[in-house]
Amino acid sequence: MKEETCIILDFLPTGYPDRRHAEPVAQAIGSSFFSLLELVPREDVTLRPEEEVYIGEGKRDKIRFIKGQIEYRNLTNHSQRTLEEIIEKLVKKNEARFVDFFNKGYSITPRMHQFQLLPGVGKKHLIDILDEKRKKPFESFKDISERVKLFPDPAKIIVRRIIEELTGDEKYYLFVAQPRKRM
Repeated sequence: MKEETCIILDFLPTGYPDRRHAEPVAQAIGSSFFSLLELVPREDVTLRPEEEVYIGEGKRDKIRFIKGQIEYRNLTNHSQRTLEEIIEKLVKKNEARFVDFFNKGYSITPRMHQFQLLPGVGKKHLIDILDEKRKKPFESFKDISERVKLFPDPAKIIVRRIIEELTGDEKYYLFVAQPRKRM
């Protein structure tokens, strides 16, 4: 699962202050699989936070190479502060993908459903979501919040789940590319 584009979280033109070999570095989040990435820009390129850059297989205009994935705990303070806001924008931009998740969600085990991994969703919400999607597929976040009782903002719930997947060591990953285990 490779990212095609990513959103810059933070740009350090002189690199990390605690590293001997200083080179410009950017921290970014992938637009599709929410991978946290460390990028090295081309010479004389300045990146802005919230800027979208191409990192796919073709010619990259602004990025020289992808240094690798980074963990949430290694993000700068600025990256951590802007992360939720950027994820929220990505979720709203790709609303159809996440509404589709509510329409096609399935049981992970005989006792657990994907929806129960969302923050604040228990048995009652699970039953309400399943009943409503059986009647008619959901069309938007607004449709979900209107049809499912006491379920105010599905986008915020998805954002919270994505952040949980990025910060913790989750057993199940719904939206984030599962990080590689270090030996």
